Parts: sequence; structure tokens; C-alpha cells
Amino acid sequence: MTVTSPTDAVTAPIIDLSAGPENKSDGPSLERMRATNDPRAGKPRHGGQQKRDRRDVHGWIVLDKPIGMTSTQAVAVVKRLFNAKRAGHAGTRDPLASGGLPIALGEATKTVPFVMDGRKRYRFTVTWGEERDTDDTEGRVTQTSETRPTADAIQALLPRFIGLIEQIPPQYSAIKVQGERAYDLARDGEVVELKPRPVEIHELTLVEQQDNARSVFEAECGKGTYVRALARDIGRLLGCYGHISALRRTLVGPFDEQDMIPLAELEALCDRAASGEGSLADALLPVETALDDIPALAVTRADAARLHRGQAVLLRGRDAPHSSGTVYVTVAGRLLALAELGNGELIPKRVFNLSGLTASTGRNDNERV
Repeated sequence: MTVTSPTDAVTAPIIDLSAGPENKSDGPSLERMRATNDPRAGKPRHGGQQKRDRRDVHGWIVLDKPIGMTSTQAVAVVKRLFNAKRAGHAGTRDPLASGGLPIALGEATKTVPFVMDGRKRYRFTVTWGEERDTDDTEGRVTQTSETRPTADAIQALLPRFIGLIEQIPPQYSAIKVQGERAYDLARDGEVVELKPRPVEIHELTLVEQQDNARSVFEAECGKGTYVRALARDIGRLLGCYGHISALRRTLVGPFDEQDMIPLAELEALCDRAASGEGSLADALLPVETALDDIPALAVTRADAARLHRGQAVLLRGRDAPHSSGTVYVTVAGRLLALAELGNGELIPKRVFNLSGLTASTGRNDNERV
């Protein structure tokens, strides 16, 4: 689920969860940490060393990813902060990019495809006059031009990039070519001819012309769109070349900027949880948040028991649904399964086990055993 990053150095601060209270005189007691759901509360090892047992944590963290951090690094940091057994992310972000990176913990990993298939919105700055091999500021300059576009020229061109278009991915991308990542081949000096792919751009607007060298855009697009390639192609058609110099994701699937949490705030929340002033559950969004576009279907406890065992359920009677397709199933208000509905039959596809730490009251029930 997580795409391996070529960068292996964590560039963001990480709270050291390995130190137990016995070697941190001003830290919380182990009993206090356990009582407040702090993930740093583990079982002592022999010799007094604290063992950090991974725990079941279920839900979404929408990290406001800082510039310079890879998606893989971000997942590692969040997984460590929560001491979670499982984690993954919904779509790789470039280190240059900031903004929303949805990170799935525990059973939320089963819902990642629904987020990845959703729309994305970006705000990005294009610097004109240079094209680079990475299509952003990190690359080597390959083309230059003294021409600078006017706002009117840019506005006249944008309709050509709205709707279903064909786009050639950047040379430095995660696209696989004969089993190798394109960015690995590019770093080895190989020039690979990547084939155009259909992508859909729902909106593309020029929001600010900072000067004759930089323009700010907003775009809403579907799965698989490369904003870097968008800047490259616009620059070529304008005859001035261009590359991305700033990129921020403001929407991904059901998650917008209001759902995002900066890393420093998440670390501070972990500290507050350690002192008994809160719980990391306060930062979690429920697993089913990723399923906002899917109909929900409530079932009885008897039917829930069958679905939990992987057995199909026949839906009969006046209240039986007449629709078909994918639904998410609840029992007593709690997420149970993803299922296929059709011909009066409900067939479970993915069953959820939400025992452990989940979103806090108001979003979901807190700790379940």
C-alpha cells in the first residue's frame, strides 16, 4: 500500500517513545500513561527496559504533510506516535508537496481504495522560463525561454486542459516500466518513453498572477493526474516552459483542509495524552469517513452475526432495499462490513474488527475491547 520512497532519512521531528518513565524524571508514570490511553505505555522488559507493544488503532489521520517529508516517512512517524500495528497512506506525495496526506491506521487500511479513487484539489505555483527534468524545482534545467505569458494568454489556454485529456507522466514518477520505477530509471540516466494516459480534470483556474515569472493555479482532478505534468504541458503550449515551484493538496476524497492536522499539533496531542489531558483518539477520524460516498445499510444483530462469519444474508420483506452495488453495513450504529447488495442478497466482502483504539466519542466510541 505504501510506495517505497527513494529517501530514507526522516526529516521531521519524532517523539522518542522508547524512553520509559524510569529514565525520564519529569515524565508521566507508567500507570498514568496506561490510564489515559497513551500509546507509550507498554509492558516492562526484563531489566527495567520498557517494551513498546504495538496496539490496535483504527481510523484516519489526515496529516498536513510538511515540505521535505516523503509519504513513507510520514506513515512511519504517525505509526510510531500511535504505536500502531498497521498503517498505510492513500496516495504518494512528492517531498516538495505539502497538504493533505490521509494515513489509514488498522482496519481503515481496508478503505484506502475509496479515498484514492476520490477527487483531489491542489493549489500550485508555476515558475515560467525553465523546464526541468523532474518538472519541479528539484530537477535539472533542460529548456529555457525569455518569453513570459500574460494572464490573458494563460486563461485562453486553460479550457484545453479541462475534462478528459491525455497526459504523459513525468520522467520522475512512480510509474512502473518493465518492473522498475520510472524515477529509478531516470536517476540512472535512462530516458524512458512513457505512454500517455487518460486523466480527468474537473476544474482548472488561474487564481493569481504574482508577476510575469510566476502564476498560481487551483485544480480539481481525478485519480492518476500529475500536476507537475500539467505545469510542464501548459508551459510548452505557451512557448515559455514552466515547472512547479510550490504545490499543496487541499482536498483528497472526503478529506479537506478542516480535517488536516499538522505534525507538531499531533505530537503535542501525544504529549497531552501522556499527561492525562486527552487521548490520541481525539485526533482520529472514524474508519467509515472514507465511505461517505457509499450507501449505508443497517442490519439486525442476527444478520450481523452471519455477515461476521462471512455468510450471505437474504433481505426480504417490505423494508428490504431495492438498490444494488457496494454498501457499508452497520449494526447498532457501528461499522461492520463492506458488502455487495443485489437480488435481495447481501454478500460480505470485507469485515471490520474495530476492537482497540478508535475515534473519540462524538466521532465514534473510544476504546473497545
